[in-house]
Amino acid sequence: MRIVIGLVLVFLCIFPFANDVYALLAAPLLGQLPLGGQMIATGVTTPFFVPMKVAMMAAFLISLPHTLYQVWAFVAPGLYAHEKKFMIPVIVTSSLLFLAGMAFAYFLVFPVVFGFIVGTAPQGVAVMTDIGNYLDFVMTLFFAFGLAFEVPIAVVMAVRFGWVSIAKLREGRGYVIVGAFIIGAIFTPPDIISQFMLAVPMWLLYELGIVVARFTSKPQVEPTIRNPN
Repeated sequence: MRIVIGLVLVFLCIFPFANDVYALLAAPLLGQLPLGGQMIATGVTTPFFVPMKVAMMAAFLISLPHTLYQVWAFVAPGLYAHEKKFMIPVIVTSSLLFLAGMAFAYFLVFPVVFGFIVGTAPQGVAVMTDIGNYLDFVMTLFFAFGLAFEVPIAVVMAVRFGWVSIAKLREGRGYVIVGAFIIGAIFTPPDIISQFMLAVPMWLLYELGIVVARFTSKPQVEPTIRNPN
């Protein structure tokens, strides 16, 4: 209940500035359009509901620390001390990595993607994207890059809980690279640059996860063989 109340309060504070927040979100595309280029709204209610959705997304991100704290306060009493010691940095780091993935998409990927889209438009075709379609597109990329940046957390937890060994992770490196490029091809436009901009960070973060897992995994205890004499 407290999570919902916190989210609603933040949303009410942001909603009066919803149009400004959407303008900030649309800046990467508008910056690539020719002089005088603009976006359009094809639905009757789209000019109202799209900025409202953006305000809700911004409210969720701003209230995320409060949300995570409430979740932690609910779960923590049932955890052991060593589990609490491990989970606190995992929760904080995963949140920061997700936000880092979104920032990477906004500042580095979006200009490349939209520059490619605008640059490949046929002669005489004006690129006038619907604001609702634009929101769906950028949300997909935000989600894809946010999850991609969670790869180190998944690797560390898999090793920590004994689901897979570091040796197996190294052996599966080739499959991870191929999978990263497949994911990049699915979630990015059909240009090789944006595909690389998703696939390569996923691979590098996978390697980072392996390095971190070496220092955070539990030491293996050698079995003791008793002397029969």
